[in-house]
Amino acid sequence: MAEAVAGGLAHRAQRSLLSRVMLGVLSLLMVGGCVVTLAAFVYGRTAAQQAYDRLLVGAARDIAESIDIIDGAPVADIPVSTFGLLALSLDDRISYAVRGPDGTLLTGYADAHPPASGPVPGRDPIYFDARMQGEGARYVTIVRRFSERDYSGRVSITVGQTLRARNAMALDITRGALLVTGLGGLALILGAFLVIRSAMRPLERLAEQLLARDPYDLTPMPEDGPAEVAVTVHALNRFMARLDRQVGAMKHLISDTAHQLRTPVAAIRAQAELALEDDADHLPHRLERLLRRTRSLGSLLDQMLSRALVIHRTDNAPPEAVDLRDVALLVLEQRDHEVLAPGIEVELVIGEAAVLVLADEISLCEAVKNMLGNALRHGAAPVRIGVTAGAATAEIWVEDAGDGPPEDLLTRIGGRFERAAASRGNSAGLGLSIVRAVAEAFGGTLRMGRGEAGFRVTLALPEHSAAPSQGTPT
Repeated sequence: MAEAVAGGLAHRAQRSLLSRVMLGVLSLLMVGGCVVTLAAFVYGRTAAQQAYDRLLVGAARDIAESIDIIDGAPVADIPVSTFGLLALSLDDRISYAVRGPDGTLLTGYADAHPPASGPVPGRDPIYFDARMQGEGARYVTIVRRFSERDYSGRVSITVGQTLRARNAMALDITRGALLVTGLGGLALILGAFLVIRSAMRPLERLAEQLLARDPYDLTPMPEDGPAEVAVTVHALNRFMARLDRQVGAMKHLISDTAHQLRTPVAAIRAQAELALEDDADHLPHRLERLLRRTRSLGSLLDQMLSRALVIHRTDNAPPEAVDLRDVALLVLEQRDHEVLAPGIEVELVIGEAAVLVLADEISLCEAVKNMLGNALRHGAAPVRIGVTAGAATAEIWVEDAGDGPPEDLLTRIGGRFERAAASRGNSAGLGLSIVRAVAEAFGGTLRMGRGEAGFRVTLALPEHSAAPSQGTPT
């Protein structure tokens, strides 16, 4: 049921992403369609006006050419071709007027006259809009000048026509442009849908691969496909790697607990049963062995939980700048070494300058505690804990006066539950394993060998850029 709900939510989210992208594309196309419609209407209206304005001016010039001076007065003989030009617009009404120099109407209609205010007609025609019998109309006025012996002056010719044919032509052009634009828009919408669906196929394949995987399969997925999907897969692989480490640590903790606790718990139970059954003279000896077994079990549990804590924090706690001197001081101030080895003093060797690394302070403290506990259990006094800075690394180390384990054992120490023969069963073999895990988590190394005054265990980490190049030991 939960898987079905999750699948439904994922499907709706995927469909929602497609719908959002398509909504954006449709919005852009709608805005573009409005702009194209407005541009088509303006273009159609301009084209229609220019075409019919040429008809008007052609008719007006035909009338102007037909004017003659007879007996000292202009006489207009309107040619038939003039009305033939204007008759191209079957539904439109026309009006014309021929006026003398003083504005006297020579022929035509009195309502066809240029506006009172405006430019004076000259060589170029003047176009203007006016009303013709209550309907919008377009007019043109031209002037013909006469300079003869018996007449000198100018004659103005005004021709007008209603706007029905113009508007029809503008609408036809607009409809044609909209038809082409609409078909192109539909093709663009279909193409955009197919392209978006194709672009989302890698996401669908990624979801199918994840659903087909075994729940315990945390291996990295192939980072193929487009760059955006590859980035998502890379982030998903990093998350699965962290999850795999967490699951691995939990598996190790469970298996180690089941394996390692079986023997000490059985020994404690056996010692308790023997203490109950044995006589009173052997009771102190039985209780001593029971106490030793209990302490060993407590140490084992502490180290196992410490290792689990370190692995958990290295995957979840972001690294930050940590001064190794503060780590050494914190470990000494907790005084755990006084419980492990009451008679042994621990010397601190640090400098005055900060020695910074990028790590987790709690994990470093756990590592140094185990380094110190290892020296106190298996080494010889005196014991020193120190911090030094090199050219590129920062080191925190614990050194005792002992000779350390044999050379053939040094290569194996640091693994889980790896113990030296000198431990005499008092170690769980997890101390240096914790140190190695911390070193690997923060790009460092664990080194063991002879130091200045004995056996030294060193945790070396890359030095932070803000750290000084060399510290001054005290």
